[in-house]
Amino acid sequence: MKNKLILFWIIMGLALASLFILWKKPTSLGLDLVGGSRLMLEAQTSDSVPKITSEIMDSLQYAIENRVNAMGVGETVVQRVGAKRLLVEIPNITDTAKAKEFIGQTAQLEFKRPIVGKNGEVEWQSTGLTGKDLRKSLVNSTPNTGEWVVALEFNNEGAKKFSDLTKELTGKQMAIFFNGKLQSAPTVNEQISGGHAQISGNYEYAQAKEMVDLLNAGALPVGAEIIQEESVGPTLGSDSINKSKVAAFIGITAVMVFMILYYRVMGLISCFALIIYALINFAIFKIVPVTLTLTGIAGFILSIGMAIDANILIFERTKEELKMGRSLFTAINSGFDRAFTSIFDSNVSTIMTCLILYYFGASMVKGFALTLIIGVCLSMFSAITVTKNFMHLIFGSKELKYPELFGLKKEDIQNAYVATETKREKAKFGVLD
Repeated sequence: MKNKLILFWIIMGLALASLFILWKKPTSLGLDLVGGSRLMLEAQTSDSVPKITSEIMDSLQYAIENRVNAMGVGETVVQRVGAKRLLVEIPNITDTAKAKEFIGQTAQLEFKRPIVGKNGEVEWQSTGLTGKDLRKSLVNSTPNTGEWVVALEFNNEGAKKFSDLTKELTGKQMAIFFNGKLQSAPTVNEQISGGHAQISGNYEYAQAKEMVDLLNAGALPVGAEIIQEESVGPTLGSDSINKSKVAAFIGITAVMVFMILYYRVMGLISCFALIIYALINFAIFKIVPVTLTLTGIAGFILSIGMAIDANILIFERTKEELKMGRSLFTAINSGFDRAFTSIFDSNVSTIMTCLILYYFGASMVKGFALTLIIGVCLSMFSAITVTKNFMHLIFGSKELKYPELFGLKKEDIQNAYVATETKREKAKFGVLD
């Protein structure tokens, strides 16, 4: 009994912690619920890239994801569509023009050396040191003037290139180009080792920040043209949320009423377990965080039905054991043990299907699959642990005096052999023929 009480307070602690998380942490909502922008990008071939391969599309998807995330927009979706297209969904963004401009920029950083041209003018020649050699970049300011600059940190290979280049150009200028435009051309006074440099050019903070974001996101491997643009208004999302709330309330209420009417006390216990399940489940959504879309909400509601389905299997098994004349404690344990295999097999097959949907499905299908996976896993904990713990604490080793509380009649109960040699919960084993 002590262990059961400890488990009970652990469950209560999880429920209270879930309530706190639900109160403090905001819910991440998808594009279809809060509105935003949906862009379709198509990779463009060029002289250097005559064919769009799967590897190039993977690199383009990674670069676009980094760029969109650098805008500070949470829960974006960048997904492959066909052989050379990307679907970009950006929730909560109002400046669509800025998003398109930001996504489409090339972010090409180059360091060049001066050479004398045919007519005696100074020209700039590529040195092979580019933005690909960067580890990261930061917005910084000079201590004397407070001017905003872009601080660069190279990777190991880039640091060696930069060190060799500054040694070569000591006493000469070294030009820094960004997207083909000269940003600065400082004179190199000495060899610079350590892999650090900076770009200055009387920038405003916003200009320096945008440059840093693009550099950190990396250069696009190929050009990407926006071929389709669509806006999703928040009015649709608000209406959908309200309808989903109504549907969830009606569905859960109907399930609870059915459980109480048909399974009586056991049904009432399952309703409390279901409430705890819903609290913990939604708290996990916020912790992960899971971006809730309409399909995600559908997966959440469906998982509630599956959680009740597990309880139904257990309760039917328990009623069968009670009909055979076993004590409450023995019937409850046997009901859970016998139903576990069916529950486990059913849930594992559902999880496997959801994993396939999540891996191969589109963005909306992924949301449905993820919420259903979390819900199914948690439903096993709810049915096997929470419900069983509540039933043990409420009934313990009590005798079955009122079968009606379990949806049974007295004439349904058979006579079972009583194991008088043991005192463990006054168990009854088997049925005498």
